[in-house]
Amino acid sequence: MKTHTTNLTNNLGRWVRLLGSALAIFLMVHTVAVSQSLVPVNLGSTGTFAILAGSLISNVPTSAVTGDIGLSPAAGSGITGFGALEVTGTIYAVDVTGPAGSMPAATLLTTAQGDLTIAYNDAAERTPVPTGTFLNPGSGDIGGLTLIAGLYKFTSTCSISSNVTLSGSSTDVWIFQIGSDLNLNNNVQVILAGGAQASNIFWQVGTSAVLGTTSVFKGTIMADQSISLNTGATLDGRALARIAAVTIASSTIVRPASTTAVEIGSAPTEFSLSQNYPNPFNPSTKIQYSIKNAGMVSLKVYNLLGDEIVTLVNSHQEAGSYSVSFNTNEGRLSFASGVYFYRLVANAIPSGESGSFVSVKKFVLIK
Repeated sequence: MKTHTTNLTNNLGRWVRLLGSALAIFLMVHTVAVSQSLVPVNLGSTGTFAILAGSLISNVPTSAVTGDIGLSPAAGSGITGFGALEVTGTIYAVDVTGPAGSMPAATLLTTAQGDLTIAYNDAAERTPVPTGTFLNPGSGDIGGLTLIAGLYKFTSTCSISSNVTLSGSSTDVWIFQIGSDLNLNNNVQVILAGGAQASNIFWQVGTSAVLGTTSVFKGTIMADQSISLNTGATLDGRALARIAAVTIASSTIVRPASTTAVEIGSAPTEFSLSQNYPNPFNPSTKIQYSIKNAGMVSLKVYNLLGDEIVTLVNSHQEAGSYSVSFNTNEGRLSFASGVYFYRLVANAIPSGESGSFVSVKKFVLIK
């Protein structure tokens, strides 16, 4: 009887250990489930750029780039293939040999490249908060995983062979430290869930990054060497190469807003846009708004002539209350004292309702 009981106990222990091992493997393969609180990487003046490179920026038409383009230290003749309507932003070169409409801005570009180096090193040198690093998830291939916010370290290449999901709130931050290359396969997507924002995702790449044909990628790529977007690739983020080239082909790049909305409350019962505070202000102020249904939201600033000055928010957001900081000292734009307007458009349309919420308010900058 004693032997029988002992055998049962031993068998039960083995099953418990096996179950525990299986559960650990399942969690490793499918989800990383420990959250870390991280501060976003400060991009400085680099934040206004959709593309920044050191030696070459080449395009195979027709592409669509929203954000500035800059090349330094190489001359502007290294910016090739862009038509007049392919860039919504300013093209900067260190001389006047760039494409039509480009601006010589050697000092601005030197500052931007310096800020990129600072941001790159910041991301590369981050340490785990509060404990532990997510080390080589998926053995270096994160395809098929769901990754919550945190610091992820890859000692060599990071591959994405199938769709990967980044799941978290609008304030969560992801930082990927990649020892060598970043490779996204053809037709593969980085999917955001739960309100995660592309503006809070940073990929620090030790060598080069390649985004496959018709792939969809999210976040700012800071590569030591080169970045390539193959035909039809889409990047909701930035392609920032410290030393070498950025090459694109019939690609779409949209720079995310440099100011990130912060969720501050539970789902409200109505749409609203509050007066900024402080008002008048110098140099920064906060704008709060609420949306009762999930959907696309844009928040933009205009001058008295109705010209769009800056986009603060342009993304899908979950129902909730949000606060956005607007600092006139950030970025390359120069703001004069005067009256400005901010306009919120929320295309949050649930079943059975129609139309959009639109609201405009005035604020005053005093220097």
